Amino acid sequence: MCGIVAYMGPRNGVPVVLDGLRKLEYRGYDSAGIAILDGKKIDIYRSVGKLIGLEDKIREEGLSGTPVIGHTRWATHGRPTEANAHPHKYEGVVVVHNGIIENYLELRRELAASGHEFSSETDTEVISHLIVQELRLGADFDQAVSRSLLRTRGTYALAVLSEKEPGKMIVARQSSPLVMALGEKAGEYFVASDIPALLAWSKDVIFLDDGEMAVFDNQGMQVIGITDGLVREKPVRRITWDPIMAEKSGYKHFMLKEIFEQPDAVS
Repeated sequence: MCGIVAYMGPRNGVPVVLDGLRKLEYRGYDSAGIAILDGKKIDIYRSVGKLIGLEDKIREEGLSGTPVIGHTRWATHGRPTEANAHPHKYEGVVVVHNGIIENYLELRRELAASGHEFSSETDTEVISHLIVQELRLGADFDQAVSRSLLRTRGTYALAVLSEKEPGKMIVARQSSPLVMALGEKAGEYFVASDIPALLAWSKDVIFLDDGEMAVFDNQGMQVIGITDGLVREKPVRRITWDPIMAEKSGYKHFMLKEIFEQPDAVS
């Protein structure tokens, strides 16, 4: 299984995201990566193997920035190589993604025919190219993401950044879990594919439902329906689990967690 962690707020997001990725190591992975907005440029760092390899790269550079998105990947489409590791970037649009885009070959052929050049073997890279295509046609960032997702078939939890919209982060979900948390500081938001990655920073969470995306910017956060574009009110829930219980999603044993997660795993 793959893991996503993202941060937007006033503090340096790099240690926040790396800490979250460490908390998701139990899910298994073969590569890891991180995207960091430093001013108006998004820098990508990726490595194959354990997270320590990525951490060493970042430590050498002394990196900082916000927003930041990170990912641990378990190879499905494409081998476990640095080129196939997330995040994927195309013309300033950066994506991390859990799930499977079932029609990615069809979309990839269509995009390649119109001049898009791909640098990986993954289904995920198609999403960044679709978003760029919509931006070229005049869509704003929010519209470009929603329209691109409507063209896909399959499952996803994802986070997206754009160098043209440095003060914005977008996340979305369809049949793959994604949780958002509210920070103590104004304008501070955390996102992860599982609750353990969030508990060190906040216990006030919002669960994104299928067919929803959340847009974070300097004005705050809005949850929007991907199909209808309507704003949706979402309840904030207080998580009372301790970190060990959180790893089991509130279940008493890991076996129970795995049993109840089977429908999502095979959908």
